[in-house]
Amino acid sequence: MSHVVVVGTGIVGLAVAARLAARGDEVTVLDKEHRLAQHQTGRNSGVIHSGLYYPPGSLKATMAAAGARSMTRYARERGVPVEICGKLVVATSASEVPGLEKLADRAVANGVPARRVDAAEAREYEPHVRAVAALRVESTGIVDYPAVCRALAEDITRAGGRIVLGEEVVAARTVPDAPGTRGRVEVRTTRADREADALVVCAGLHADRVARACGLEPEARIVPFRGEYFELTHEAGELVRGLIYPVPDPRFPFLGVHLTRGVEGHVHAGPNAVLALAREGYTWTDVSPRDLADSLSWPGLWRLAARNVVPGAAEVGRSLSKQAFARSLARLVPGITAADLVPAPAGVRAQALRRDGGLVDDFLVQTSGRQVHVLNAPSPAATASLEIARHIVEQLDATLPAARAA
Repeated sequence: MSHVVVVGTGIVGLAVAARLAARGDEVTVLDKEHRLAQHQTGRNSGVIHSGLYYPPGSLKATMAAAGARSMTRYARERGVPVEICGKLVVATSASEVPGLEKLADRAVANGVPARRVDAAEAREYEPHVRAVAALRVESTGIVDYPAVCRALAEDITRAGGRIVLGEEVVAARTVPDAPGTRGRVEVRTTRADREADALVVCAGLHADRVARACGLEPEARIVPFRGEYFELTHEAGELVRGLIYPVPDPRFPFLGVHLTRGVEGHVHAGPNAVLALAREGYTWTDVSPRDLADSLSWPGLWRLAARNVVPGAAEVGRSLSKQAFARSLARLVPGITAADLVPAPAGVRAQALRRDGGLVDDFLVQTSGRQVHVLNAPSPAATASLEIARHIVEQLDATLPAARAA
């Protein structure tokens, strides 16, 4: 048995901790917040992704497909609200049809159950949608991710693990194996000094900073992008039965605003994607000089911006104008107006960005001694969290053969 400290009570950290605790390891989970899933996990749209969009063979593609199954199974076993409702990706003009066809090819490559439908059949699923063609994806679903986190936390504590909230990791160092002694990790926090056989860090928006504080040089920097959401009024919500997505703009790394009916019945609209002025910057008035300086001093951000001037400007326009946001939604479902939009909590995406401006487009895990750091876990991380946990534990075991044998 090993003692493992896990940092982060988002869904990835909790999934890792639950997997370790279930096999008998002593587990301590630390988080600087005072409640579970306060950031990315607790502020997303609740979609179980199918694996449609991701490059064939990537971790995101393989883990999303497997994760859709394992997350659905886990939610049902634990009584968490979940529904496999499918979704439509719609081409609203002939110019978008080639992009739709590329998605259909990618669905085949990734083993995603999806098929092309014409405009008439698309309206059988969504009577009010605008489409010249669409892709019907059967394996997409919706779930209550904060409720999944609460269930995972119960699993951890039931198996003897501890979850300590309000305790922030300040630094850590690995003490290597020596003759006659077993290595360890010394963890310093705002409340205590701790020792463990291993450290797993799933720090999300602060992943690169925590890595540096633990003696690891991260391959990329976290740049925060805020995604703003609205909910449709009850009357406008009647125009949407399930999930409606646009064909992604190939010039831009995000999916574009979409419409999602959640497990609670409300229709979520969004998100857009704009640079956040703080790593936990959920509004334009949330500004952290340190975080902003971190972002603006990173050459990769300027290189990314230079390649995405037009779509980036459109995202900012949607952020500043409810009318512009509504027009984007009306491309998918005519009739939606600014009066139909009710503000909803925003989220911030922890986007790992390389110095050359390239997005880290897959899950990124770095190891160092007895430490494993999750440095990039973008969507579909919530969907794939149980599969990511399996992958991380395998990497942890590879770093601790002596500890596992003891």
